[in-house]
Amino acid sequence: MDIRITRAELAEAVAWAARALPGRTPVPVLGALLLTAEPGRLAVSGSDLETSARAGADAEVAVAGRVLVPGRRLLDICRVLPDGPVSCVREGNRLTVEAGGTRFGLSTLPYEEYPAPPATPPVYGEVDAAAFATAVGQVAVAAGRDDTLPVLTGVQLRLEGEEMTLSASDRYRYAVRRLPWQPPAAGGRAGEAVEVLLPARRLAEVARALGRCGMLRLLLDPGAADGAGAVGFEGGLGGRSTRALLRRLEGRLPGYGSLFELAGAAVAGAECGALAEAVRRVAVVADGHSPVRLDFSAAEDSLLVRAGYGDDVAAQRLPAVLRGAEEVSVAFNPAYLLDALNSFEGPELRLELLGSGQRVLLGSGAGHSLHRHLLMSVKQLV
Repeated sequence: MDIRITRAELAEAVAWAARALPGRTPVPVLGALLLTAEPGRLAVSGSDLETSARAGADAEVAVAGRVLVPGRRLLDICRVLPDGPVSCVREGNRLTVEAGGTRFGLSTLPYEEYPAPPATPPVYGEVDAAAFATAVGQVAVAAGRDDTLPVLTGVQLRLEGEEMTLSASDRYRYAVRRLPWQPPAAGGRAGEAVEVLLPARRLAEVARALGRCGMLRLLLDPGAADGAGAVGFEGGLGGRSTRALLRRLEGRLPGYGSLFELAGAAVAGAECGALAEAVRRVAVVADGHSPVRLDFSAAEDSLLVRAGYGDDVAAQRLPAVLRGAEEVSVAFNPAYLLDALNSFEGPELRLELLGSGQRVLLGSGAGHSLHRHLLMSVKQLV
């Protein structure tokens, strides 16, 4: 392999592919990056068996070929290379990287030991990259962190018609976000609902990284068995093609339809940002997971936010409206409540309240919300 490429193109391609590298691995090839040179193009790929990332960049290719090198070391080299053209030449079991009179040598790894990447699914549709990144961030906060229950660590994508629904739950909260997308052309399975479950943390990282791509292509085989194969996201960044493949999780989240039906609930309205700031402020006196209490009063058109016990207490009163009850008091884990409040974009927050120890449904204040977040209130009140 013998190529010429700009330092910026190489560094950005390597940085993208390195996102998929594991933090630590006893198997050296799993910490490697694969460089593949073809006429006019260089592709850099990385994988940790759960996520695969690939970036392509324009390059002058004198000799095509591929080489496997230590990923973190190549990433560190790219960070200190001087600006300008970079040459990458394979000489036996060594890759020489040279720019501006500075030369680095990298030992190569046996390609035969590198695990085969998952098959790339076909393009199944498109979605606005920025809107998708926002939606993923809004629901991923509700995903679980317990790897012994992998189904609860995922974000579920449901594709039906021209609507994409993202959902996540850790049993104590359930977030749902709907957004438009461009489904595949008519024919085949285009009209059928398709569901896939993807690792929440990985999906959030990929969506955030591709948020400036304009339109994001979704790579998906709708006929794949549950938990089989991968789901991909592909877009262009600065003229480079970038792609990430995520391993699908087995199973599906429990339905949320009946959970979100709160018959007879009182309805409250408050300013979301002010409430989040008040919760953050009073929670400094809360020990561990002691709750933050919200007391709504219809007579006073106010909301009292309280936390703490005995003499170590804090409180702040905010304007709020309450309909359907004279008073309602609920209490929450402050971290869960802040996650939910910070996930909303609009200024107005709507809360449907059943009472202490029961479900509370949060949504935006205007009309039928595209984003809803269900929280379980705790029975213990301050």
